[in-house]
Amino acid sequence: MDLWTAYREGAFGQEAPRPFLGWLMLVEDAPGSRSPVRDASPHFPLSPDFQGAGYLERYNILCRKLVQERLYTSATLLASPRSAAETGDYVELADLTGLRTFVSTFAGHIATEAARG
Repeated sequence: MDLWTAYREGAFGQEAPRPFLGWLMLVEDAPGSRSPVRDASPHFPLSPDFQGAGYLERYNILCRKLVQERLYTSATLLASPRSAAETGDYVELADLTGLRTFVSTFAGHIATEAARG
């Protein structure tokens, strides 16, 4: 039973608020992460969204679809070079999958639940 089925079936209680389900992924920002991935899929056709995309773009598409399909409340992809271990520098690939969206969505969820008392 997945989380949303458990929620729908009342496993968390009949009055339980909708849970926040978030996904945050950090990927090394390196040439290999940005270069197109070989599109070899011997068993089924590759989704057109993924054709010619590198790992970072594929992960960004995954995060976007997780939110659009309402499987996750928010999903974030951050890319950071190995050299940023000291500085914490990172980049976001899109607003929808950015850290600000994740944090503000989570904060909104917390505020809503706090208001419920």
